[in-house]
Amino acid sequence: MMKEKLQEISELVKKLQQNAPDESKKFFEFLQTVEKDGAVSAKNKELINVALAVAAQCEWCIAFHTKNALKLGASKDEIIEAAMQAVLMHGGPALMYMTPLFKAIEEFSNE
Repeated sequence: MMKEKLQEISELVKKLQQNAPDESKKFFEFLQTVEKDGAVSAKNKELINVALAVAAQCEWCIAFHTKNALKLGASKDEIIEAAMQAVLMHGGPALMYMTPLFKAIEEFSNE
């Protein structure tokens, strides 16, 4: 299920590159700039992104940022703890988005 979300992101990116090439190029340049190591490590930025994805209730974002957090060495416990910060700040609706978060952790942990 979560791999399908990543495929959907890939398909969207291709459409954006065809239909809005300048805007999408600038957006992805910005994304690469802000997600690299800086005063906050890339891993910690991905943990923040996981929390924001849960709060925003974006399953595509949850899949994307959970996979990236795992790639950067985040543990399951760190990812869940970050997501719980979203629940604290966003309440019950964010709690329900822990469901796709667990699916993403399970699906991408074996890669």
